[in-house]
Amino acid sequence: MQTYETERATRAAKSSATSLGLTAHDADVLHNSNTLTLRLQPCDVLARVAPAAHQRAQLEVDVAQRLAKAGSPVAALESPQIFVRGDYVVTLWTYYEPASTQPIPDAEYVSALERLHAGMRGIDLPAPHFTDRVSAAQTLVADHARTPELAAPDRVFLSSTLNHMRRAVAESGRAEQLLHGEPHPGNLISTRTGPLFIDFETCCRGPIEFDLAHAPDDVGDRYPGADHQLLRDCRALMLAMITAWRWDRDDQFPDGRRLGIKWLSQLRTATANLDG
Repeated sequence: MQTYETERATRAAKSSATSLGLTAHDADVLHNSNTLTLRLQPCDVLARVAPAAHQRAQLEVDVAQRLAKAGSPVAALESPQIFVRGDYVVTLWTYYEPASTQPIPDAEYVSALERLHAGMRGIDLPAPHFTDRVSAAQTLVADHARTPELAAPDRVFLSSTLNHMRRAVAESGRAEQLLHGEPHPGNLISTRTGPLFIDFETCCRGPIEFDLAHAPDDVGDRYPGADHQLLRDCRALMLAMITAWRWDRDDQFPDGRRLGIKWLSQLRTATANLDG
């Protein structure tokens, strides 16, 4: 979020916490992109603030609640209430002091992801299909006004790759279930009670390999029962999607344009290897 948006979003978070009787005089920014993540003090609660027009807070809260009841490794809600403050939607979560600054070991990562997927298999909630997210990326690439800096050859390549990899994954015949959507290391925190997943606004349905594509390669490769050909396809699809988002003129991901250029190069290498 831009500075003026961050200020308004922070006020919305403080107001939401206050309405629950919590004391929130200060707010430290933990992460700022399209969604703002804050640590409110002195109540020590984590607030997630998203633009009302682009949020899926109800699905995120519903999934988190059901996973917690199933004993899955997920961060706890401070309150199940969803707060609407002007143009923003706020959800409040338990804040966990990091137990370690080191990367979570692969074996623990795999175990946490297995347990998460097991819990998600028991959840029957309406959720987007992974192809809906691919469609959004395809629409973005096709819209010159929203991606004005994307060169014509890159646009053709990205569009073709999204279409080809979407079809390969969708027609794989692999069983599908509810997924986290983006279980990358930034969405798995180390706590005193073990690794916990956060940020369920990206939940979707699809094969587990779509989730594994977002995890470190060693984690996906060690996940029991994974289809490794499908995993390679999903990794290429995931890379194409996140590359497309970096070219959005409104993208607020830190250093996004540099990453867009870098990932285009990586995507060409990845697809060449698939073809080979």
